[in-house]
Order: sequence, then structure tokens, then C-alpha cells
Amino acid sequence: MDTVLISAAMVAIAEIGDKTQLLAIVLAARFRKPVPIILGILAATLLNHAAAASIGYFIAHWLSGQTFQIAVGVAFIAMAAWALIPDKDDDAGASRSHGGIFLTTLIVFFLVEIGDKTQIATSLLAARFQDIALVTLGTTIGMMAANVPAVFLGEAVTRIVPLKYVRMAAAAVFALIGVFVILAALNSA
Repeated sequence: MDTVLISAAMVAIAEIGDKTQLLAIVLAARFRKPVPIILGILAATLLNHAAAASIGYFIAHWLSGQTFQIAVGVAFIAMAAWALIPDKDDDAGASRSHGGIFLTTLIVFFLVEIGDKTQIATSLLAARFQDIALVTLGTTIGMMAANVPAVFLGEAVTRIVPLKYVRMAAAAVFALIGVFVILAALNSA
């Protein structure tokens, strides 16, 4: 259960103010039909995060030991630094597609999420916890927790909490986990 909760919290925090959350707001403003947008986000996240968790899981099996755990910890600290960098407001040009709202959301979210902080965090969490299913479940819950309100509330969400503070909180959480992983690796030797 800790794996799901930690994964959900990490991604929910990292996702606030992220480009995919901004994309959710843009899609909501464009289509004004929240259900297919939310289902598209869910499907895209499950596909993307299952792939990312699988990669993290298998890399952790190929590489093991103290050195790998320290590398995972350093990667979390790098994620902390990356979380401090604001995302650029992406133009949701794909939302102009003549396809369905669900399919448009699925494709755009899947593509925009590739290489994103939350996808990399998902890989790192799977490497750390060694559980593809629970990490995917947790990160998907976190992604939905951050994006469903964005779909329903649109631009108002970005006015509730200044993104600068959210990024700082996300960076602190990533850094703490990175330090914890490194210290655990050093203490296990």
C-alpha cells in the first residue's frame, strides 16, 4: 500500500503546473466535455506509466546493488532540480483534430507525457519499489488527482496555488526521497 500512496503523492505533486495539466485545461476550455477528456487522460496515463514502470523495473533487475541504488537516489535529486524549472505552456495544436475528444486527448496526452517528469518519476519509483502494477496504479491515481480538477475547474486551478510554491514543494519531496534512497544504499553496504 505504501508503494501506491508514495507513487500517487509523488506524481500528484509533480503534475501540478506541469505541461500535461496545462493541456488538460486547454482541452477542457476547447471541448467543454469533461468525461471524454478525463477518460482520455486515464487511458493515456495507464499506457504511458505502465511502459515507464516496466522500463524502470527491468533496468533495476539488470543493474543492482549499492551503485544502482545510489544512481536512483541521484536521479531523484536530479528530478528535484528539474521540478523547479517551469514548464512552457504547450500549444495544444493536436486538439484541433477532427477525431473524437477521447481519441484526441488519449493521443496528445500520451505523446506529451513521453519524457516528462512524471514518466521519469514513474520509472524511478518502479526501480525503487520493484512493482510495475502498484507503481502504475499509484502514479495513475496521482495523475488523475492532479488533472481531473484541472479539467473541471479549467484556468481557475492555476490561480488557487501559485505554481512557484508547488514546484518548490515537489522539488523538496523529490530531494528528500533521493537523499533517503542514497542513505539507505550506503547503510546497507
